[in-house]
Amino acid sequence: MNFPSLRIEIKENSLLSITRGNSLMGKEFIETGYNIQCQRIFTCFCCKLFRNQATGTSLTENGSKDWKNISSILSSHKRSTEHLEYFQNWKELELRLKKGKTIDEENLHVIKEKEEYWQQILECLIALVRVLSGQNLAFHGCSRNEKLYTPGNGNLLKFVEYLALFDPVMKEYLRKITDHETQVHYFGINMQNELIQILANGIKKKIVEATHSAKYFSIILDCTPDVSHVEQMTMIIHFVAMEKSTDEDNLEVIIKEHVLGFIPLKETTGAFTTETILQELETMSLSVENLCGQGYDNGRNMKGKDNGVQRRMMEINPRAFFVPCSAHSLNLVVNDAVRCCLEASCFFDLVQSVCLFFSGSTRRWAILTRYVNSLTVKPLRQDGRVALML
Repeated sequence: MNFPSLRIEIKENSLLSITRGNSLMGKEFIETGYNIQCQRIFTCFCCKLFRNQATGTSLTENGSKDWKNISSILSSHKRSTEHLEYFQNWKELELRLKKGKTIDEENLHVIKEKEEYWQQILECLIALVRVLSGQNLAFHGCSRNEKLYTPGNGNLLKFVEYLALFDPVMKEYLRKITDHETQVHYFGINMQNELIQILANGIKKKIVEATHSAKYFSIILDCTPDVSHVEQMTMIIHFVAMEKSTDEDNLEVIIKEHVLGFIPLKETTGAFTTETILQELETMSLSVENLCGQGYDNGRNMKGKDNGVQRRMMEINPRAFFVPCSAHSLNLVVNDAVRCCLEASCFFDLVQSVCLFFSGSTRRWAILTRYVNSLTVKPLRQDGRVALML
């Protein structure tokens, strides 16, 4: 069968694009689709896009299989009033999209302004969270008050109030909150904790990426109970990084040390602590095979030669050498030395008595500093194990 004025082209979506030229509306007036599976010709794109469902023709609804009269069917469709109207709407829409004159352009502009407005608010809050976290300042007030312009509402809200004195965006935002024009704000305790967690996850991700680049690493752990009597394990990671020096293009070797966070422990046994460490390394995609060092205190559950954490880790990776904490080892040595030496014990008792005598009165302390200005006496620890003199 001959179609002299039809151009047929195979598309990737198994449709044949049939375009008929020599139109009064332009070079390509009608683009129809041919479905290979059902072997039907369907209508052009503009008719599919703009046609009314109630006024659809057989060509637009179910397609046509009348190959003998397909040329006349397409010609008739080209001259139809519906096609000319839909084609005009299509070209008008294309022109409006290019010039940005669509009816929803104003709505999109308003949405864009709102987006930029909330982005500025969040940027200010994130900057404040970074400052407070970097300075180790508490976020909440004593009474956990979350109201603006009230005493004791916490450092974050006070910083926000101070920032509003100079930032017009934040000033207008606080005005809307205080005037009850908006109920949406990001000053709540849950939102503050969420921002802290988001920043912490981002920092931890950077640390883990740097560790992966270095490949080999070591860990340092220490456990202590918090105020809620929950055992918290501090996890610190060491690795060697190669960075460019500021003055030259040569690489500089830098030893990095980062705190990865606090991990609550339900048990302090060597087996449970080891399992927790392995789970954390797996979570961060750090292979225990690349662990080349481990440092803990001298507790039996950590350095025990049979069931300690260091022993269990070395059974997994024999290259993960254990180095005990030097500060804790020195503390134990001094403690044992004082206990076994009567002269040392009497000396530290004397230091403690001198400190208590002079610190009990401001007048006596002034006399001490007047005549002994090169010596500062500090008291013993509460457990009486160590005395310091500087």
